[in-house]
Amino acid sequence: MTRTVYISGPITGIPEGNRPAFAAMAARLTAGGWRVINPHDLCDSHLILSWEEYMRQDLAALLTCTHIVMLEGWEQSRGARLEKLVADAVRIHTLVP
Repeated sequence: MTRTVYISGPITGIPEGNRPAFAAMAARLTAGGWRVINPHDLCDSHLILSWEEYMRQDLAALLTCTHIVMLEGWEQSRGARLEKLVADAVRIHTLVP
C-alpha cells in the first residue's frame, strides 16, 4: 500500500479555514515522498455543505490512508477529534511531523 497521509486539524472558526497550515503541511509531506490527502482539496470550493456532509466525505478519504497527521489545535476541533478517534479505531498510524 502506498504511504498516504491524511491531514487533520481545525477548520471551522479559523481564518481562511486554516488553509495556510494545511497547505504548508501538505507541501512538507509531499516533499518527503508522501501521498497527501488534504481535506480542503476534497470538494469543489463553490459547494456549501453541512458539517455532517463534509465529515462523511473526509472520513471516507481518511479510511483510504495509512497515516494521519494532526495539526496544532486539533484537540479543540470536533471534526479533528472525530477523525483521530476513527483513525485510532482502525489502526491508522499517527505521523508525528
